[in-house]
Amino acid sequence: MRVKASEAPTRTKAAAKAKPKPKAAAAPKARRATVRMPQAERRAQILGKAFEYFSENGLTGQTRGLAEACGVSQRLLYSVFPNKAALVDAVYEAEIAGPIRADWFVLLKDRSMTVEQRLIKFYREYYEVILTRRWLRLFLYASLSGEVTMAPTYIARIVTSLLEIMVDEAAHEAGRRAPEDPALKREVGWTLHGAVSHLAIRRHIYRDANPGDPQPVITLHVKTFLAGLKAVLPAA
Repeated sequence: MRVKASEAPTRTKAAAKAKPKPKAAAAPKARRATVRMPQAERRAQILGKAFEYFSENGLTGQTRGLAEACGVSQRLLYSVFPNKAALVDAVYEAEIAGPIRADWFVLLKDRSMTVEQRLIKFYREYYEVILTRRWLRLFLYASLSGEVTMAPTYIARIVTSLLEIMVDEAAHEAGRRAPEDPALKREVGWTLHGAVSHLAIRRHIYRDANPGDPQPVITLHVKTFLAGLKAVLPAA
């Protein structure tokens, strides 16, 4: 059968419409630009993000996820810190031990104030500055890690000194004799330090249903600690 001349253009157009068009090549994904900044600023930025990341995800979090949280590549991350262990150590120095104030040690030895005044002032400030939600989460994660020595290092370097000063000063004012055994002396101090630390854990980690002002509770713990010394320490 012959095709009429008037029908040919119509069929040609229909065939052209039916023929699939080749797909255009997909455009490459745009890479996230990394803002250049001085090495010191980049290091501070990564440390801040690492503190936040590790406190939420634990110390087993991968550096790939940390790099993404920082908005940098793993390559750039490793150009600032040679390995994950170096990064964890830097987080400890900056975020765990870093907030400790030297004047607290001076305060605890200042005999122009009563021991009760010193301890209340110290623990109220320690609670607000150190025992934050992020600090506690990171410290607890570090405590559960078998590879990271962050928690034992903090206790050995800082808390041990605080406890010994507290007990020596409290015993001196009360006319009592502090234990000669350093381990026992620290245990006496832990009765107060542990109580205040657990108060923060209950509020920030356990989400205690009693959200009252922690300041009077700290005062309660200090008074209880000082009153108990007469029962556990012999007269000087």
